[in-house]
Amino acid sequence: MFKWLSKSKSTAEVPSSSSKNESASRQRPNPKASKAGRTQPADKKTKPTKQRSKATSAKPKSNWNPDQFVVAPQADKVRFHDLDLPDTVMHAIADLGFQYCTPIQAQTLVHTLEGKDLIGKAQTGTGKTAAFLISIITDLIDYPIGGRRPNGKPRALVVAPTRELVMQIASDAEGLIQHSGMKVVTLVGGMDYEKQQRQLRQNQIDILVATPGRLLDFNQKGEVDLSGVEVLVLDEADRMLSMGFIPDVRAIIRSTPHKKDRQTLLFSATFSDQIMHLASLWTLDAVTVEIESEQLTADTVEQIVYLVGEQDKFNLLYNLVRQQELERVMVFANRRDQTRRLTERLKRSGVETAMLSGEVSQGQRVKTLEAFRSGRIKVLVATDVAGRGIHVDGVSHVINYNLPEDPEDYVHRIGRTGRAGAEGISYSFACETDAFMLPDIEELIGRRLPCQHPEEKLLESPR
Repeated sequence: MFKWLSKSKSTAEVPSSSSKNESASRQRPNPKASKAGRTQPADKKTKPTKQRSKATSAKPKSNWNPDQFVVAPQADKVRFHDLDLPDTVMHAIADLGFQYCTPIQAQTLVHTLEGKDLIGKAQTGTGKTAAFLISIITDLIDYPIGGRRPNGKPRALVVAPTRELVMQIASDAEGLIQHSGMKVVTLVGGMDYEKQQRQLRQNQIDILVATPGRLLDFNQKGEVDLSGVEVLVLDEADRMLSMGFIPDVRAIIRSTPHKKDRQTLLFSATFSDQIMHLASLWTLDAVTVEIESEQLTADTVEQIVYLVGEQDKFNLLYNLVRQQELERVMVFANRRDQTRRLTERLKRSGVETAMLSGEVSQGQRVKTLEAFRSGRIKVLVATDVAGRGIHVDGVSHVINYNLPEDPEDYVHRIGRTGRAGAEGISYSFACETDAFMLPDIEELIGRRLPCQHPEEKLLESPR
């Protein structure tokens, strides 16, 4: 968890009538100060007293103070101390053992903490999740709403394309609000509908994290009220576009306050014309931040391509795991049937293995990921459903059993290892049917991939 922390930027969507009574128009450049029902600071440079809204459950007063969290200034890094964050947020960051902002955090928080809309471009694993979570939590703490709020009416909404990503965002949020007395609720398809319904009916929600389909379902049935959303985050907008979720997202946005009455943060790994058009519809005077590197893949990941026949792929996979005594490996295949067969064969060969694909129920996915994180499972075989949004500490190797048809999926796959400065290794198996995908991958990442034939001992049949 928390791979995002560093150690040592038209026409508006028309809002529904129910969304117009929550907030007055935002006034630039300090839009926060005009939001109805909030405690307004006399001067933005002097933040208001760190008080919680009566709508949140107060926690016992802590003896912790910022003086206990000492981080030395560094000329080339931004400390969390430099951002004037609430003490409760700083306490959580201190407990997590992190000190300096990643580039996406340093370049976005300076704007989002001032209430500005933002369009951010960053690859997975760069820390964008924390960038918007810290901003949301700070906003809700600094500008509390007095009195009791209706249940099922969140103050902040994060929309993400996959169940796994939603759950990861919520998990990261729980870590950051541990001293703030806030409530995070998730809404995703494939999990207990009635349980999620009870959460909406029984809780005053601070942060709601959801997939588009399930959120729209609850919204249309009147179970969730989005008219009070003060901060809206659209994460991995390019992924939502490619998965066909934009109509659902449009409907969701129409249920939130007008863009002049809310803060909107949109994050995407790519800035296509379609993404920028949607951003112009949904944001107001947005700041654009792009985090680019000379190459899309991290320098901490060693990338090796094995030229191997299709018939020898399983032997190569098995021997890599066994002979190198690999402990935490993600193996990617392109189809569900391939993941199923690989999982079964590895299990029969004595390798602790589990599968993660679209045919696995959400409850089982949760159990599988927990077993993988804890080390009870050494090999996780997955389709690209796990390519984004799943962060597991200590993944040492990623193995592409098949080369992905979309070159961007290659980047997301191998991004599961070599995170936060750790070293990782990626092995890709290229046979006669998928080797033709290599040029497109190399063009995308801006480098040639070293190709080699495996040693004979790596092709031996399992005994």
